[in-house]
Amino acid sequence: MEDFRKQYKEKHPNNKSVAAVGKAAGDKWKSLSDAEKAPYISKAEKRKVDYNKSMDAYNKKLAGGTGEEDESDKSKSEVNDEDEDQSGEDDEDDEEEDD
Repeated sequence: MEDFRKQYKEKHPNNKSVAAVGKAAGDKWKSLSDAEKAPYISKAEKRKVDYNKSMDAYNKKLAGGTGEEDESDKSKSEVNDEDEDQSGEDDEDDEEEDD
């Protein structure tokens, strides 16, 4: 698609429609033979392997944890304590309004 997009923009510099580029690219892909598609398919497979490696590393990093979760839990409990203090003050204000 990258290669096709460059060629298409050179031939049609005034076209700003993404849909038109996508449709033309799809039509071009359908018209290619298997031999013409082969380099693109192998490139896509290589990128997919790289992507999967990156995702595995990312997921392992998430599963392993970095200790930051403990700190955020502490911060959350401190925030919750403050909320409880404020909610008590709100109750007093409500009682004054009822009078």
